[in-house]
Amino acid sequence: MSYAGDVSCTQCWKALGEDDTAQLVDVRTVPEWNLVGVPDLEPVGKNLIAVEWQQYPSMEVNPEFTRVVSDKLEACGTAKSSKVYLICRSGVRSIAAAQALTQAGFEAAYNVTGGFEGDHDQHRHRGCVAGWKFDGLPWKQR
Repeated sequence: MSYAGDVSCTQCWKALGEDDTAQLVDVRTVPEWNLVGVPDLEPVGKNLIAVEWQQYPSMEVNPEFTRVVSDKLEACGTAKSSKVYLICRSGVRSIAAAQALTQAGFEAAYNVTGGFEGDHDQHRHRGCVAGWKFDGLPWKQR
């Protein structure tokens, strides 16, 4: 594994509340943040960092991803040795983002399994079987 590992949404939420230096990075696209919502980190006294891994609408990998995330993490006091959790819609893009941050020198980049909405259910609906929303964790519309 070329990143620190996988954690569930509830494990991520617990870690964010217990570790002052831990941070969550949402790697979905602008339309996803605006239309579907974002994790609400206010209850744990943090602000969400949102940087597209793949840029909408082309869905090409963001060539500035690691630099932008590094700058934003540094600005909020998160060191390269701190735990950084990456979340996407279902836990796939966030694996690639965790690998990229690990290659950029971050020591503890974790993928949040299940993502914000989780996989499809039998009716092709998201949010019904796994994910941040399914687990009842705080979220809000942008």
